[in-house]
Amino acid sequence: MELEQIVFNIISHAGSAKSICFEALNLAKKGEFKEAENLINKAKEELYETHGIQNTMIQKEALGQKQEVTLLLMHAEDHLMNAMLAKDLIVELIDMYKLNYSNRR
Repeated sequence: MELEQIVFNIISHAGSAKSICFEALNLAKKGEFKEAENLINKAKEELYETHGIQNTMIQKEALGQKQEVTLLLMHAEDHLMNAMLAKDLIVELIDMYKLNYSNRR
């Protein structure tokens, strides 16, 4: 697979994961926690796909098949890290909404 194709796969999956997480957060704000949890799981699947791509690149490098580090590749990695951070923070925010929601009842 060409580097550009790899990069755009990473960006695509990471971007989807991040968007899905924010959808989940909006559902949690409305008290729709089961639906939010389903979306978080969907986002995790997107991130899992991205990790697979990244791990393949790491394994190839470990075997001596060096990959050129380009600005585009760094940009893709940045997208991935931001998506992972967004997911982690949004999961915590959803937990806070759940706690707040249960305390109001």
